[in-house]
Amino acid sequence: MSQKILVIDDDVPFCEMLKTFLGKRGYSVANAFNSQEAQQLIDKECFDIVLTDVRLPDSDGIELLKYIKKACPTTQVILMTGYTEIKTAVNAMKLGAFDYVAKPINPDEIIMTINQALEKREAKTVQSSNYSSSNTQTKSSSPSDGDDYVKGSSNVSKQLNEYIELVAPTNMSVLIIGDSGTGKEHIAHSIHLNSKRKDKPYIAVDCGAIPKDLASSEFFGHIKGSFTGAVTDKVGHFEAANGGTIFLDEVGNLSYEVQVQLLRALQERKVKPVGSSIEIDVDIRVIAATNEDLPKAVQEGEFREDLYHRLNEFGIVAPKLADRGEDILMFANYFLKTSNTELEKQVGKFSSEVERVFLTYDWPGNLREMKNIIKRSVLLTRGDVVEVQVLPQEILSPRMQTTLKDRTVVDEEDLKLFSSKNEEQAIRTALEKVKFNKTKAAQVLGIDRKTLYNKMKLYNIEL
Repeated sequence: MSQKILVIDDDVPFCEMLKTFLGKRGYSVANAFNSQEAQQLIDKECFDIVLTDVRLPDSDGIELLKYIKKACPTTQVILMTGYTEIKTAVNAMKLGAFDYVAKPINPDEIIMTINQALEKREAKTVQSSNYSSSNTQTKSSSPSDGDDYVKGSSNVSKQLNEYIELVAPTNMSVLIIGDSGTGKEHIAHSIHLNSKRKDKPYIAVDCGAIPKDLASSEFFGHIKGSFTGAVTDKVGHFEAANGGTIFLDEVGNLSYEVQVQLLRALQERKVKPVGSSIEIDVDIRVIAATNEDLPKAVQEGEFREDLYHRLNEFGIVAPKLADRGEDILMFANYFLKTSNTELEKQVGKFSSEVERVFLTYDWPGNLREMKNIIKRSVLLTRGDVVEVQVLPQEILSPRMQTTLKDRTVVDEEDLKLFSSKNEEQAIRTALEKVKFNKTKAAQVLGIDRKTLYNKMKLYNIEL
């Protein structure tokens, strides 16, 4: 069965184009041209992926994101945004968006992002399904799971590593606080890998993806027939993590009712599956993470104070990437290595220009943003060196954007007389130079993608 994607944008031609493009790649695609239409479709069925513009005529992508995550927690939302709206997109990721792609859309990038989102959705679906001794989700180590991911030579990194080494051998509960993309889960896994429980299960739970009415079943399990839909016995997250570590990601998203149940389980170290009269002893280490201001939530009555103190026996702050200046190139080279492995490429290094960009950019999306940008850049690089031309424009300074524009004019000397008299030949030449990638051709010509499509239709240019 093909995965279902909903594309939401008030640009009708763009929507239809994207629907055709994705349809040819085996996806089942529906379109909506405003928030109201999108909500009507979402009320009827949950999509695997939602691609939505940040700005819609009757709402904005942020409000729609909240609606989607409430109606369909496992749906992965990808925002499509202009360069001036990147910070809005980054804030949306804090609310549960998977990622964002900048317009004009790059075909390779959108497919790569969709595939990554589907992988995450599949992981969440498996995580929410019935656990057994044979399918308990204990995270196996991978390059991005190990200690190297969070180590560095800057002072803040050294302090972070000292805290991890200090608290890991204990059984203390740890609360990791940090912005979206700072690597909170990797810090949690590092603590587990350096603990006495390292050979036991490590269960990561996305608290924001658990519907309130299923929370008891997800955390504590249920027995067959205990409620409608309980067709088999289910082992909950707590029992699955017995002997090991349970990681509660975005714990601030839990409803007040679920917080009460969680507190009781942590205090008594016992769980009772839904429908059962038998309590099960659990020996677990709890690590939680949040990007919210939990003390403020406690003051406002949105988060239980006793649960906050239970989770916060030892607090760790995940530093922003901008505060780890000495580590930036180390992380960049690490992500270059992992991107080469994932994409089966052999890109050797970054140009000095690219390194300067990395060192001067403020990285609002932190490590996750860097990882995604480098992976995209490796995908677009045809030689051995990542050059500044393949970087997203939003991370370049205005001066560098102007320099690149001027350079493009020099490089594409035969296109600089772009006019009504020679535009057909200019379009054909541009398409040939970029191997018929229409998005890149539009960038070379200095026009938007929609205009390029209209011109191609006018001159009967077919690919």
